[in-house]
Amino acid sequence: MANGTSRRNFVQLGFGGLLGTQLLAARRSSAAGPRAVGGFGRAKNCIVLFSWGGMSHLDTFDPKPNAGSDVRSAFATVETATPGIRIAEHTPELAKRMQDVALVRSVHHQSAGHRYAAYWNLTGHRPQPLSGPALPPSRDDWPSLGSMVAFARENDPRRNRTFPGTFSLPYPVADRGILNGQYAGMLGIDYDPVYVKPKKGAPYAGVSPDAVPLSLDPVAGVTGDRIAARRELLARVESTAPAFTRNAVDAAVVRQSSNRDQAFDLVSGGAARDVFDLSLESEQTRQAYGEHVCGQSVLTARRLVDAGVPLVTVYCGAGDLNGGQGAHWDTHGNGYNRLKNDLLPPLDQASGALLDDLKSTGKLDETLVVWFTEFGRTPKLSPGGGRNHFPSCYSVAFAGGGIRGGQVYGSSDKIGSEPASGACGPEELHATVFHALGIDRQTTFDDLRGRPRFLCEADPLPLF
Repeated sequence: MANGTSRRNFVQLGFGGLLGTQLLAARRSSAAGPRAVGGFGRAKNCIVLFSWGGMSHLDTFDPKPNAGSDVRSAFATVETATPGIRIAEHTPELAKRMQDVALVRSVHHQSAGHRYAAYWNLTGHRPQPLSGPALPPSRDDWPSLGSMVAFARENDPRRNRTFPGTFSLPYPVADRGILNGQYAGMLGIDYDPVYVKPKKGAPYAGVSPDAVPLSLDPVAGVTGDRIAARRELLARVESTAPAFTRNAVDAAVVRQSSNRDQAFDLVSGGAARDVFDLSLESEQTRQAYGEHVCGQSVLTARRLVDAGVPLVTVYCGAGDLNGGQGAHWDTHGNGYNRLKNDLLPPLDQASGALLDDLKSTGKLDETLVVWFTEFGRTPKLSPGGGRNHFPSCYSVAFAGGGIRGGQVYGSSDKIGSEPASGACGPEELHATVFHALGIDRQTTFDDLRGRPRFLCEADPLPLF
């Protein structure tokens, strides 16, 4: 695997670097029985907003105002646009739009480590093992949700083949090394996401891995004319190859050529490259999303799905957990201040702008938006004023794509320590995404060793 610098230069030169980055994810058993749900295939595309580090459900989507002082959030609760649904006070934009949002308050699994829990949520498959030393991403990992959707949408006429099948923004995430579950793993390099970092936007406080964000600017001295000349030269070389060589080209080589052509198109300008030019949006729109990397990434994600990319993931938080410091959701200490000052405002602002944008253009019903994380936080507060890792119960949310807004699925007990009804896990969340997108969850693919695999073996939640 090439290092970050060489991959980035490959993209800048326009010779196939759009293969993206690295690798993927794991496995788990279903926590819910079969459910009959409608809405199959309403969504054309999906945007995933992932709160890296573990969002506290008790301080956001599932507050417990009647719990004891050692559990109860310092944040007040607010009524939302849907009577009877209350959430914590520092997500006012989502509260105003709750009629379009479905909350799920009963997610759980059994892994308390970031790497393994995130792997579970990013891939919908249980990690093996559930904990242990950090391992580098591997082609034996399960594919990310975006990679699986890209595979399933390979021949879908709605897909814009000018672009790769999935993108991630604004950078990979890491905890003791780049995280498993973000890439295409056993699907192979063809389905790896491409990482793009917006050119503008105040970054999160903290460390982010410098691992191949896509640069659309050629390296010094390589002009558009030179790129075009190199593309023409390459075409001539390929056209003069012996006939037996051309006829023996297999599907992987054909796809490699397609990815190279996508790289050429993006660095050469035109409509494809314009998708990443946020200056084409009005100043009002850019400010509505927020002049920070979260808002600008979410705006870029909206432009990508508008252009026909099936799924885009935005990691909302600093990319590396770097010892618990920085603007990520691993709020062991000083949790309330970090949430209300650094974490919730950009996510809430960008989320509200995205929902308004999609609704005003009539695209909310065909665009699924999901808010995921790797686990919740402990009901009991830590001495440092934060909460620790807690996979036994947490919350996520869905909107658009045929989802019926203004509802709560499942519930937790009186302190948010375990599901009280509607228990579900990452598998059901992924099944819900596949269902909304009209993808048969039992679609199979062969891993790199030729073994058949199902995309998902769970049932969707009845949110439609």
